Amino acid sequence: MPEKDLLNKIKKLREMTGVGFKDCKVAVDKSKGDLEKSIEFLRKKGIAKASKKMSRTASEGLALVKENDGQVSLIEINTETDFVAKNKDFINFCKELSEINFTTKSNLNKINETKMRNDISVKDNLVNLIAKIGEKITIRRANFFDDLNGKNFFYVHSALEQGIGKIISVVKLDGITKEKNNDIGVKIAMHIAASNPLAIDQENIDNRIVDKELEIIKAEVINSGKPPNMIEKISKGKILKFLNDNSLLTQMWIMDPQKKVTDILKENSAGKPLKILDFVRYKVGEGV
Repeated sequence: MPEKDLLNKIKKLREMTGVGFKDCKVAVDKSKGDLEKSIEFLRKKGIAKASKKMSRTASEGLALVKENDGQVSLIEINTETDFVAKNKDFINFCKELSEINFTTKSNLNKINETKMRNDISVKDNLVNLIAKIGEKITIRRANFFDDLNGKNFFYVHSALEQGIGKIISVVKLDGITKEKNNDIGVKIAMHIAASNPLAIDQENIDNRIVDKELEIIKAEVINSGKPPNMIEKISKGKILKFLNDNSLLTQMWIMDPQKKVTDILKENSAGKPLKILDFVRYKVGEGV
């Protein structure tokens, strides 16, 4: 790997993990420049912990949400730099795309073929915009929440404009009574935006994520020098904490850390139990 590229990788890994230069260089060398594998290497060595910083990516862009008659759509459009994400032409393109996303119910194939106000398809307008701005632009993902079997709520963190931001969450709840608990929906959406759960409950967290985390935990415990008879017990406790911390129902409520989300649902039930049916959280660029 060229020295300049190596130094850039090391610099980025340091920013993501807070680990020193020397250890980052070893990790980058061992993983042949793969940053995800570098982070995994450092965690197994017990040098770096899983942290919010590790989820940073170079991807930029916008997330947009639209609500009408109880239905909600969500879309993310990515750019290479934040400079382009603030470009007027890009923002106007995204706003019109959000309208199309709602009418197509977040069907990406239909979105690409839909004609925009200038009578040109989305996919062709996208090509023209890329040529004009000079950066790669991608329509990354989209979700649609219908108004059946529950009520939808959303939250935009640090909104740039109405319905536009970098972090947006949507949640569908059953058991909402307008007179009694209608205000809890936005609070739960706010909690999701802040706490980034992986699933509603432990059973629905992707097994691949759990297996990978357990592998890292065991390697970290072994490298810490714990006796062999303690490794399984310690690993079990750590993976249980991971599951609790990443399951929405068992997360600590951001507005009162003495309570869990499941406690808040019980407290706000009126007539019938308040239940979380579905949710999604977009953070621009996360996981790219």
